Amino acid sequence: MASRRTIIQDWMVAQKRHHLSDMQVQMARELGFKPDSLRKIDNHKQEPWKTLLPQHIENLYEKRFKREKPEVVKSLKQQLIEDEIKRKAKKKAKDARRAVKAAEESMCSPEVIEDSEDIVQLGLDSCGD
Repeated sequence: MASRRTIIQDWMVAQKRHHLSDMQVQMARELGFKPDSLRKIDNHKQEPWKTLLPQHIENLYEKRFKREKPEVVKSLKQQLIEDEIKRKAKKKAKDARRAVKAAEESMCSPEVIEDSEDIVQLGLDSCGD
């Protein structure tokens, strides 16, 4: 499966190609459209009886969700920025957990006594185990 970043970039290309606003892109995504499927339903000015793509998306959205527009509209660039911030926070938390775990392991290392023939581990001395 493609990463979220590439999916959003595909939507950015589709937004430019089909002249859609941020609200219309969000509506299409909530309706379950894929960026490539918009090509199939776009009018291309060849069928005058067919509604234009932006109006078609708005009509379907209103019919399905019983409201004219989404409650909160986020641009695709804003979503990319939020994803990047979330990813950095996740990485920072993971690094902190690893540092804590490494510190605990270094403090709780088992005692090792070397005999002439083999190595004998005695247990943890300062960890309380």
